Amino acid sequence: MQGIHLPDRLLLLLVASLLLVGCGRNHGMKIGKIKGEQLSAPEYDVRDDRKARKRVKYEELLTVVGDRFKRGELDEAAKFARSAQKLDPKAPDAFTAEAVVQARRGDVTAAGAAYRKAAELAPRRGDVLSNYGAWLCGSGHPAEALVWFDRALADPDYTARAETLANAGGCALDAGQSERAQNELRQALALAPDNPYALESMARNEVLHGRYFEARAFYQRRLAAAPATLSVLQLAIQVEERLGDRTAAGRFQQRLREEFPSDAASNPQG
Repeated sequence: MQGIHLPDRLLLLLVASLLLVGCGRNHGMKIGKIKGEQLSAPEYDVRDDRKARKRVKYEELLTVVGDRFKRGELDEAAKFARSAQKLDPKAPDAFTAEAVVQARRGDVTAAGAAYRKAAELAPRRGDVLSNYGAWLCGSGHPAEALVWFDRALADPDYTARAETLANAGGCALDAGQSERAQNELRQALALAPDNPYALESMARNEVLHGRYFEARAFYQRRLAAAPATLSVLQLAIQVEERLGDRTAAGRFQQRLREEFPSDAASNPQG
């Protein structure tokens, strides 16, 4: 299995207009960035009930979480996320926010627990279920992750289907389910032809089947769609070496050394 890190591989579709994350161990999915912009909480009349005022306070706390996260004040961000959880322990968003903070702090266990809690609180909400699936895949549990992606896609109101299909396809590759991977990646690309992770995962799938010309076409589309990552440059080197184009492989090796010098030094062959 090719593992993934939550910071760059899977796209997590976070909630409350607060967080956008992606997960990946060098393959291009995303997970891990909080928007720290100030959110405008809904305005309520002074005669509004207690429940409405509580919701305003909850959203204010989530805004503070995002702001502290953006500044790198992770302890403070976690503290405000927990305050929001206490205010409304049945709402998933604050648990998702804490999960992102804990992942950034490097506490994988705490992040996973918070993602799972959010999913338990919102068992039919596609974004929350997809987030937990992405965390599972990024933590080395691809087969289990696929179950959560399926649940996310079963939400009829869920709109980020291309991203979750791409995540599921890449994760299926890690689980050794090549046929499922190809099916879901093609669905993802039908919805979003420039989805970087789906394109890179399709290239990986073609390599697994020894179809190097097809893999070349997909990695080239991937490089055109988004900035290069370590993983896609390594993949390009592999493909070009298999195709016997040493000149092209050399160009990508040079890019890898220039754009990712520390990684190239520790693993010069990609």
